[in-house]
Amino acid sequence: MNPSCQQNLKELKFLLESINTDQYQYKSQILSGASIGQHIRHILEFYLCLIKSTQDHHIVNYDKRKRNLQIEKRPEEAIATIDQIITDLAQSRKEGDLYLQGNYSIHEIDLITIPTTFKRELAYCLDHTIHHQALIKIGLQELNLVHLVDECFGVSPATIRFNQEFSKSA
Repeated sequence: MNPSCQQNLKELKFLLESINTDQYQYKSQILSGASIGQHIRHILEFYLCLIKSTQDHHIVNYDKRKRNLQIEKRPEEAIATIDQIITDLAQSRKEGDLYLQGNYSIHEIDLITIPTTFKRELAYCLDHTIHHQALIKIGLQELNLVHLVDECFGVSPATIRFNQEFSKSA
């Protein structure tokens, strides 16, 4: 799981090294006023929250993640954060049980706790990132910058494998 996450984060880093601050902060009309930077911040904060959970009584609560607005405003801050996450994932052998806490109701306070594992949550972070990459790709299209990413950017590995098999049999 770690190598897949690290590779995906490197793809994000490459994109950030290819755009300027104005493009990073551009509020996309298609994305309801969200910027690429806001999506990047959101992605990275989930990884940071998961990594921190191994120090916080093995509880991960994505709702309580620390929001760092500098990540969404400054691509260089996002790049430094990506490097930090990649290093942490490469150096650590985080294993074992965690507990996912969250409130999944919009109408009431209903905090639930679900048993999980670090690897399961790492898989979630990767899936979550790919989902946001698809949105980022739409923002890049609006800026006429979609050429900066691979055609598989924002596409799940299962879909990529399916399309490859389908094209072989067609």
